[in-house]
Amino acid sequence: MPKINILPRDLRNKIAAGEVIERPASVVKELIENSIDAESTNIRIDILYGGKRLIRVSDNGTGMDKEDALLAFKGHATSKLVTEDDLFNIKTMGFRGEAIPSIASISKIKLITGLKNSSPQPPLSKGGTRGRVGVSVEIHGGEVKEAKDSPFIGTTVEVRDLFFNTPARKKFLRSNSTELFHIIDTVTKEAISHWEIGFRLTSDNQETINLPLSSSPRERIMQIYGEEFLNSLMEVNNPPLPPSFKSPHPPFTKGGQGGIIGSQEGVVKMKAFVSKGDNFRNSRSHQFIFINKRPIKDQSLSHAVYNAYEGILPRDKHPVFFLFLDIDPGKVDFNVHPTKREVRFEDKESIYRFVNSSIREAVREERNEYVKQFTKMSVTDSLTQSVNYGISCFPQAAHHGSVISENLEFAYKPHLPFIYLGDTFIAISGKGGLTLIDHHASHERILYERFLKGINLNSHQLLFPKQVKLSHKEYRIILENILTLRDFGMEVDDFGHETVIVRSLPDVLRDADIMGILSDAASCIIKGIAPYKSLKEALAARIACHSSVRGRKILNQEELSNLISDLEQADHPDQCPHGRPTRIFFSLDDLKKMFKRK
Repeated sequence: MPKINILPRDLRNKIAAGEVIERPASVVKELIENSIDAESTNIRIDILYGGKRLIRVSDNGTGMDKEDALLAFKGHATSKLVTEDDLFNIKTMGFRGEAIPSIASISKIKLITGLKNSSPQPPLSKGGTRGRVGVSVEIHGGEVKEAKDSPFIGTTVEVRDLFFNTPARKKFLRSNSTELFHIIDTVTKEAISHWEIGFRLTSDNQETINLPLSSSPRERIMQIYGEEFLNSLMEVNNPPLPPSFKSPHPPFTKGGQGGIIGSQEGVVKMKAFVSKGDNFRNSRSHQFIFINKRPIKDQSLSHAVYNAYEGILPRDKHPVFFLFLDIDPGKVDFNVHPTKREVRFEDKESIYRFVNSSIREAVREERNEYVKQFTKMSVTDSLTQSVNYGISCFPQAAHHGSVISENLEFAYKPHLPFIYLGDTFIAISGKGGLTLIDHHASHERILYERFLKGINLNSHQLLFPKQVKLSHKEYRIILENILTLRDFGMEVDDFGHETVIVRSLPDVLRDADIMGILSDAASCIIKGIAPYKSLKEALAARIACHSSVRGRKILNQEELSNLISDLEQADHPDQCPHGRPTRIFFSLDDLKKMFKRK
């Protein structure tokens, strides 16, 4: 008796569903992309209970006739592939109908559709109005329950009771709010890459996202994140590349010789929005890559962006970027991942160098403009500045008697000389030896403990409350944690339409990036807290990092003295909240050993 058996069709569909349907957000993604391929200009998504109870996606696209509607539920049915060559030249978001049988096998699904350009039919009943031909198909667990005519234009797909017949998978779903956040994330990505389409998302009968049609990705980013966020980015548009930038591989263009990647005649085009030189975040929550309008993940392209900021990007910081790449479909393979989240390039090295060099050049130009304001000074200004750096010109602060290291012989005195070593490092000499201080990490530790203890925050009401536009996911998270933010001296209220209003701030956040703080705080909560940390500790570390002294700020003698005094009073003065050292001490014995004098 043979041991190998052919699996039943319904079981094959359930296995296929496991590959592409991980959670309700996966269903939303597949249905939205079908609507996009149907040339829709408006897409509406309705959700109940985080998508567990209902997912409804409606569009005004081309629709289907009755025959196609029934075929869509058959395995391997698609309108997007005709020949084998089409598999390697994909110009759509997917193969229409490929996910529908999988979704139908694990849910109760209803499809209502009708051709957009169908001609009116006779009245449905006596005295009725003339309608259009459409069809309604209802399937439960892969079994057709009903198929009937129904006048309709466009397509609506209702998915109810997801995983109702696969309880083992249903129990792995998270809370309604968590599943909703994943759906919001999915809709946001599709909306960014398809800015010419209007998107509306409602959750439990409340409007969550409403994005009208826009004219460009720039306008769509502003719709979602606000003007302040957009102004912190610089736009990169197909920058010209030097003639030496050639691919070592065969050219992308047919019949070409050598192919310069990125030329107007080539097959690779890029529009990007990336961080300006001072706009970095504590998380990767605002990083998007789109290949031919398809949201993907690619470590190589992400690394190309990070590498473009070499020498500028602080340690443990992350750039914001939106990459829109148009590539010849024949030179990129979208079929290496069941949900098409990953791709394979024919010439990966050239794509990497194209993205890296384009963004690097834009970063360099933006940085040069920033530096000019400091380098273009008159002779008098230069002389004044050089004098101001003299130690004798620093204001003399009162002696605090602070001990800066375990070596009690090394007592810090305000008049002791100090040297800036670049970035955030300061060297201070004394009787006991040499101490190197990272003033950014030191300030982080001080503020971190102040936020946790709620002391010396000196919160003040803003004369003009600040409105902050956030993405909807961040907006909901912040509203759910308003009381925690109040413990840090931040009074935040709901202003509606993905906007919060900040009414009061602690003095240490007076000049901080409030939008960045709230965005990073939301990202921290979404990602979850480490087992050894509380939510308050994690948020305090994020906020302290934003508000601490930056590398470009040069402390005077009094500020440095106060910093060292405050650091000595901290519970754990030797490490910042992230575990990095705040100071390193070299005794005279250590120095003698380094110079081989001992």
